[in-house]
Amino acid sequence: MEIEDVLEWIQLADNDLYSAQILNEGARKVYEIVCYHCAQATEKYLKAYLTCQDIMPEKTHNLLFLNKLCMEKDNEFNNIATLCDFLNRFANDIRYPHKYEVNDNDANFSINAVERIRNIKPIIDLRNKINDESNNQEDDIVK
Repeated sequence: MEIEDVLEWIQLADNDLYSAQILNEGARKVYEIVCYHCAQATEKYLKAYLTCQDIMPEKTHNLLFLNKLCMEKDNEFNNIATLCDFLNRFANDIRYPHKYEVNDNDANFSINAVERIRNIKPIIDLRNKINDESNNQEDDIVK
């Protein structure tokens, strides 16, 4: 596992979540883009976990497929399967005209879903592992 790759996935996911939150607080609500960023954040959290497990995630936006791969390593991912199912419809098709009717409830639920995904035990453990390894690398440099 390359710690830098995992860290980059996590940072990109956090940035997508932050973007969704900011857009959702704006005066002009762009629900489709909020939901799209939530799907993107979820995809990147899942790919971070897979990368940490030395599984090279294929180029897909399918959250159900990615979550299934994660479930093969940790059953905790079963707890977010319905959230991934909800967000999966925003992973790609939402970027094209008139695919879905999206509203304030969808945007709020999407943000809450990603926050829950971000805070499941395997993702929290992953963040802790990154922090520990980063601190160890800094210690090696200082020595």
